[in-house]
Amino acid sequence: MKIDCCYIGKTKADYLKTGIQLYEKRLSHYLKQTTSIIPDLKNAKNLAISEIKKKEARLILNRIQPADHLVVLDEKGKHYNSQNFANWFQQKMNRGTSKIVFQVGGAYGFDESVYQRANEKLALSAMTFSHQMIRLLLTEQIYRAMTILHNEPYHNS
Repeated sequence: MKIDCCYIGKTKADYLKTGIQLYEKRLSHYLKQTTSIIPDLKNAKNLAISEIKKKEARLILNRIQPADHLVVLDEKGKHYNSQNFANWFQQKMNRGTSKIVFQVGGAYGFDESVYQRANEKLALSAMTFSHQMIRLLLTEQIYRAMTILHNEPYHNS
Protein backbone atom coordinates (compact mmCIF):
# COMPACT_ATOMS: atom_id res chain seq x y z
CA MET A 1 0.00 0.00 0.00
CA LYS A 2 1.12 3.54 -0.76
CA ILE A 3 0.36 6.56 1.38
CA ASP A 4 0.42 10.12 0.08
CA CYS A 5 0.11 13.00 2.52
CA CYS A 6 -0.90 16.04 0.50
CA TYR A 7 -0.74 19.59 1.82
CA ILE A 8 -1.59 23.06 0.58
CA GLY A 9 1.59 25.13 0.73
CA LYS A 10 4.98 24.34 2.18
CA THR A 11 5.50 23.51 5.83
CA LYS A 12 6.80 26.76 7.26
CA ALA A 13 8.18 26.12 10.77
CA ASP A 14 11.49 24.31 11.01
CA TYR A 15 10.43 22.32 14.08
CA LEU A 16 7.48 20.92 12.13
CA LYS A 17 9.67 20.07 9.13
CA THR A 18 12.12 18.25 11.41
CA GLY A 19 9.37 16.25 13.11
CA ILE A 20 7.67 15.33 9.86
CA GLN A 21 10.97 14.21 8.34
CA LEU A 22 11.69 12.06 11.40
CA TYR A 23 8.40 10.17 11.12
CA GLU A 24 8.60 9.92 7.32
CA LYS A 25 11.99 8.27 7.66
CA ARG A 26 10.64 5.85 10.26
CA LEU A 27 7.61 5.09 8.06
CA SER A 28 9.83 4.04 5.18
CA HIS A 29 10.43 0.73 7.00
CA TYR A 30 6.73 -0.17 6.70
CA LEU A 31 5.30 1.28 3.52
CA LYS A 32 5.85 3.65 0.65
CA GLN A 33 4.94 7.12 1.85
CA THR A 34 5.16 10.31 -0.17
CA THR A 35 4.44 13.92 0.59
CA SER A 36 2.84 16.12 -2.04
CA ILE A 37 2.69 19.89 -1.86
CA ILE A 38 0.11 21.90 -3.73
CA PRO A 39 1.58 25.42 -4.03
CA ASP A 40 -0.09 28.28 -2.20
CA LEU A 41 -2.31 30.36 -4.47
CA LYS A 42 -0.81 33.54 -5.82
CA ASN A 43 -2.57 36.78 -4.88
CA ALA A 44 -4.84 34.90 -2.47
CA LYS A 45 -5.18 38.02 -0.32
CA ASN A 46 -7.24 39.54 -3.13
CA LEU A 47 -9.67 36.60 -3.29
CA ALA A 48 -12.80 35.78 -1.33
CA ILE A 49 -12.54 32.72 0.91
CA SER A 50 -15.02 30.84 -1.27
CA GLU A 51 -12.86 31.51 -4.35
CA ILE A 52 -9.72 30.35 -2.54
CA LYS A 53 -11.45 27.10 -1.59
CA LYS A 54 -12.68 26.55 -5.16
CA LYS A 55 -9.24 27.14 -6.66
CA GLU A 56 -7.57 24.86 -4.11
CA ALA A 57 -10.26 22.23 -4.81
CA ARG A 58 -9.42 22.22 -8.52
CA LEU A 59 -5.75 21.68 -7.71
CA ILE A 60 -6.56 18.88 -5.26
CA LEU A 61 -9.02 17.08 -7.53
CA ASN A 62 -6.78 17.33 -10.59
CA ARG A 63 -4.12 15.23 -8.90
CA ILE A 64 -6.42 12.54 -7.46
CA GLN A 65 -6.68 9.36 -9.53
CA PRO A 66 -9.99 7.44 -9.77
CA ALA A 67 -8.61 4.48 -7.79
CA ASP A 68 -7.15 6.65 -5.00
CA HIS A 69 -8.81 6.35 -1.61
CA LEU A 70 -9.15 10.02 -0.62
CA VAL A 71 -9.27 10.82 3.09
CA VAL A 72 -9.78 14.47 3.97
CA LEU A 73 -8.78 15.71 7.38
CA ASP A 74 -11.70 17.56 8.83
CA GLU A 75 -12.81 18.43 12.34
CA LYS A 76 -16.20 16.82 11.59
CA GLY A 77 -14.60 13.59 10.41
CA LYS A 78 -14.51 10.22 12.12
CA HIS A 79 -12.55 10.01 15.35
CA TYR A 80 -10.33 7.02 16.11
CA ASN A 81 -8.11 6.18 18.99
CA SER A 82 -4.66 5.00 17.92
CA GLN A 83 -5.51 1.29 18.11
CA ASN A 84 -8.65 1.75 16.01
CA PHE A 85 -6.73 3.85 13.49
CA ALA A 86 -4.26 0.97 13.16
CA ASN A 87 -7.20 -1.41 12.67
CA TRP A 88 -8.54 0.93 9.98
CA PHE A 89 -5.20 0.64 8.16
CA GLN A 90 -5.28 -3.14 8.48
CA GLN A 91 -8.76 -3.22 6.92
CA LYS A 92 -7.55 -1.09 4.00
CA MET A 93 -4.59 -3.43 3.46
CA ASN A 94 -6.82 -6.51 3.67
CA ARG A 95 -9.15 -5.05 1.04
CA GLY A 96 -6.24 -4.41 -1.30
CA THR A 97 -6.39 -0.62 -1.21
CA SER A 98 -3.38 0.37 -3.28
CA LYS A 99 -3.13 4.08 -2.42
CA ILE A 100 -4.52 6.27 0.33
CA VAL A 101 -4.27 10.03 -0.09
CA PHE A 102 -4.56 11.99 3.16
CA GLN A 103 -5.49 15.52 2.15
CA VAL A 104 -4.94 18.39 4.57
CA GLY A 105 -6.76 21.51 3.48
CA GLY A 106 -5.58 25.06 3.41
CA ALA A 107 -6.27 27.65 6.07
CA TYR A 108 -9.97 27.84 5.15
CA GLY A 109 -10.71 24.15 4.73
CA PHE A 110 -12.23 22.47 1.70
CA ASP A 111 -14.68 23.35 -1.02
CA GLU A 112 -17.77 21.11 -1.18
CA SER A 113 -16.46 19.44 -4.35
CA VAL A 114 -13.56 17.92 -2.37
CA TYR A 115 -15.96 16.54 0.23
CA GLN A 116 -18.04 14.99 -2.57
CA ARG A 117 -15.00 13.19 -4.01
CA ALA A 118 -13.65 12.09 -0.62
CA ASN A 119 -14.07 8.48 0.41
CA GLU A 120 -13.81 9.38 4.08
CA LYS A 121 -13.37 12.26 6.50
CA LEU A 122 -10.92 11.84 9.37
CA ALA A 123 -10.57 13.97 12.51
CA LEU A 124 -7.40 13.63 14.53
CA SER A 125 -8.91 15.43 17.51
CA ALA A 126 -11.99 17.26 18.69
CA MET A 127 -9.67 20.23 19.10
CA THR A 128 -8.77 22.52 16.22
CA PHE A 129 -5.14 22.58 15.05
CA SER A 130 -3.51 24.73 12.42
CA HIS A 131 -3.23 23.19 8.97
CA GLN A 132 0.54 23.38 9.49
CA MET A 133 0.56 21.54 12.84
CA ILE A 134 -1.78 18.77 11.67
CA ARG A 135 0.89 17.63 9.20
CA LEU A 136 3.15 16.48 12.02
CA LEU A 137 0.29 14.93 13.98
CA LEU A 138 -0.92 12.99 10.95
CA THR A 139 2.54 11.64 10.10
CA GLU A 140 3.14 10.57 13.69
CA GLN A 141 -0.22 8.80 13.89
CA ILE A 142 0.41 6.89 10.67
CA TYR A 143 3.77 5.81 12.08
CA ARG A 144 2.13 4.84 15.38
CA ALA A 145 -0.45 2.76 13.50
CA MET A 146 2.29 0.88 11.69
CA THR A 147 4.12 0.10 14.95
CA ILE A 148 0.87 -1.17 16.47
CA LEU A 149 0.27 -3.45 13.48
CA HIS A 150 3.81 -4.81 13.79
CA ASN A 151 3.55 -5.30 17.58
CA GLU A 152 6.42 -2.91 18.23
CA PRO A 153 6.86 -1.08 21.53
CA TYR A 154 6.43 2.53 20.30
CA HIS A 155 2.75 2.57 21.32
CA ASN A 156 2.45 1.89 25.05
CA SER A 157 -1.15 0.89 25.63
